Amino acid sequence: MRKLWSKGRHALSRMGWISRVVLLVVGAYLIGALGVGMWWSSTPDLFDVKTQARKEVGIGPEGQLRQGVTTTATLVHLIDSLLDKPGGYLRNDMFPPGLWLDNMPAWEYGVLVQTRDMARAMRRDISRSQTQSAEDKALSDAESLLFVNASAWMFPSAEQEYSKARKDLRDYLTRLQDDDPQNARFYARADNLERWLADVGTRLGSLSQRLAASVGQSRINIALANDRSATSSKKEPDEVMVKTSWSQIDDVFYEARGTAWALIHLLKAVEQDFGSVLDDKNARVSLRQIIRELESTQQPLGSPIILNGSGFGIFANHSLVMASYLARANAALIDLQELLNRG
Repeated sequence: MRKLWSKGRHALSRMGWISRVVLLVVGAYLIGALGVGMWWSSTPDLFDVKTQARKEVGIGPEGQLRQGVTTTATLVHLIDSLLDKPGGYLRNDMFPPGLWLDNMPAWEYGVLVQTRDMARAMRRDISRSQTQSAEDKALSDAESLLFVNASAWMFPSAEQEYSKARKDLRDYLTRLQDDDPQNARFYARADNLERWLADVGTRLGSLSQRLAASVGQSRINIALANDRSATSSKKEPDEVMVKTSWSQIDDVFYEARGTAWALIHLLKAVEQDFGSVLDDKNARVSLRQIIRELESTQQPLGSPIILNGSGFGIFANHSLVMASYLARANAALIDLQELLNRG
């Protein structure tokens, strides 16, 4: 009996030792994953679009960049930032610590939407002289690859498809910079620029509304306003309650931050490639004002979390501040579109 008791104590002691080791290993993993997650959650810095364009096509400071090279190289580098930043592309991660993160995947989606919109504008308008012109195959392939589900992780994974899109864009970029007059084209016209800006304005307007809805409010339904004959597929209420779910507030904030980060670079690239159009319309200063407003969205956060105080309450509401910057950028964007539409 004494021997059995001794063996039992020994077995319990051994199990206790194993449990402590397991707890130490799990604790070390969780602490390490937390540190890695914080590192992966740091967003890339702003970059110089002209320097990046020269680096992409391999020419020095004295070399001449052809029309469209800066915009295309910027688009390529935005994809680089999505795929090659610390942690890589996180939105489709199925394992920790990427699985636990939501702010960086939301930021990635904001950048991705802007790359999609610019790739579509280049395929649809900017690379074609008129509506009956043939599409550039590389741009057509790149656009379709960029529209793969952002959360796809297998057969195929999103990053694999986006990497192929980057390769197609680099093919277009190489042909754009060469001397073959029959090769890739980039038409910097006011109508092409205005159509892309219209897409940008739609995105900014939607984000501003979602950010402003962080506090929730009852709004007059204006869905059918200004058109006496307008109808809807469903009955429209006189008032609607709009409120972003508390669980999505930080995601919307970081999506807006990623959107603004991407637009800052694309607009700077557009300033280079559409410079003659902007100067002809005396619109360069309007473009720079948009960039200035968007740069304000990249200020460092003074809080470890996204605060959601009431509009005039004690605590800050980061969503309303972000909405203000985006709304001002969108207002300047509308002014720029009006300038481009003038003869």
